[in-house]
This record gives sequence, structure tokens and C-alpha cells, in this order.
Amino acid sequence: MIDFYVDRTGSVPAYAQLVQQVREALRLGLLRTGDKLPTVREVVTSCAVNAATVLKAYRELELSGLVEARQGAGTYISGTLGGSADPAAMDRLRGRLRTWVGDARQAGLEDDDMRALVTSVLAEPPGELSAEQRAAQAQAAREQQNPRSAGPR
Repeated sequence: MIDFYVDRTGSVPAYAQLVQQVREALRLGLLRTGDKLPTVREVVTSCAVNAATVLKAYRELELSGLVEARQGAGTYISGTLGGSADPAAMDRLRGRLRTWVGDARQAGLEDDDMRALVTSVLAEPPGELSAEQRAAQAQAAREQQNPRSAGPR
């Protein structure tokens, strides 16, 4: 079962945070079809949110086909998100990501810096060069055309 949390310091509404946490848990394989979500009362108690907030989140998940509300029995995962990777591959990637995050923190990046960096990389079309790679390619081409200007300045 998932343990929800709500960050009151951010700008994301509480219901959207709950939806996002279910989606992330599905992507990571922490939730699977048939798993039961906490009751509305449990989420209200653990997260100190209004019952309407939880109901709104569960309704959005239901409309997207990810959960099913069963009268008197609770809310259950009924769908999956595409692109679920092999658990072994996810473990390897998680380890590499932990290393990357450690390197980024040592380089002085904060969490928001890392999020911005990941978001920018995700926004790049697959198979295309990044802006940095295109700039390096253009510089190399200029240096080939004018080899005398390529030396130290």
C-alpha cells in the first residue's frame, strides 16, 4: 500500500500531489493492478487534508482509468501506465541516478537545479543533438575552415 504525503510549501495542489504519487508508484512498480489504495479516512488522517481533496484525487485517477472504486470495498488499482520497465532495469537505473544525484550535489546543485536539468534533457527530441552538442559541432566546423584561429588566444 502507498503512504501518501502532502507538501504544503509547494505550489502544487494537494489533490494533484496525491495523483502524482500514485502515477509515480505505478511507474516504479510499487503499485500494481489489484493493489488497494488507502481509504479516504486514512489519507485524511495521515496527511491532514480535507476528504474532498482525497475524493477529487481518486476521482481523477478513476477518470484516467488507473483506479476503480468498489462500493463498500475501497479503491483499487485497475490500470497501468505505459512504459513500465523491467524491475531489474529500474534497479540499475535507480543506482545510476543515485550516483548522478550525489555528483550533482557535490557540484553544488540544489534539488530545483537538478529538476530543471532533467526537465531540459527530457524536452530534447530523441535522437537529436542537445544545444551544447550543436554548439560544439559548429565550433569544430569553424575551426576546420580556419585552422589558424583554432590555437590558443
